[in-house]
Amino acid sequence: MRERLTRIFVPKRVFFTCGVGRDSEYLGSFEMALRTAKIECYNLVTVSSILPPKCRIIPREEGLADLDPGSIVFTVMSRISSNESHRRISASIGVAIPESMEEQWGYFAEHHAFGDGKEKAGKYAEDLAYRMYQSITDKTPEKTLNITESAIVDEDGHWTTVLAAAIFLME
Repeated sequence: MRERLTRIFVPKRVFFTCGVGRDSEYLGSFEMALRTAKIECYNLVTVSSILPPKCRIIPREEGLADLDPGSIVFTVMSRISSNESHRRISASIGVAIPESMEEQWGYFAEHHAFGDGKEKAGKYAEDLAYRMYQSITDKTPEKTLNITESAIVDEDGHWTTVLAAAIFLME
């Protein structure tokens, strides 16, 4: 039974996406961000921050091609919204990838901030993932990377949402 559950619930692939949305309503801006990220038609379930062993990173278009609308999809997501005119917002996910993905898990780190640009938020999320990885091992991750979105709320104060997501595929 354990072997079957492991096959079903341990992601085999992951892809990254991000988006920005604007609308007069908070929920509308989140929906628009999901649309620009191309993940609006899935039932998203947020999970914590582990990159499973043997989980391959794939291009977004490859991952999207393997999902059906309405699917329940597990995601590590960072998001932030504001309607404060001229306010910069950023959402980022950093990833620490171990040297041996066959044996060791890696870490995702979600970060969202007011005032930080894309580069600063992305670097912070990567550094956080790096530190989390090092807290479980004396090794250095093979590499780190990030997916980050940033935007400035327009002068009319419409709701703006930015999001970054790691989308898991089970097969």
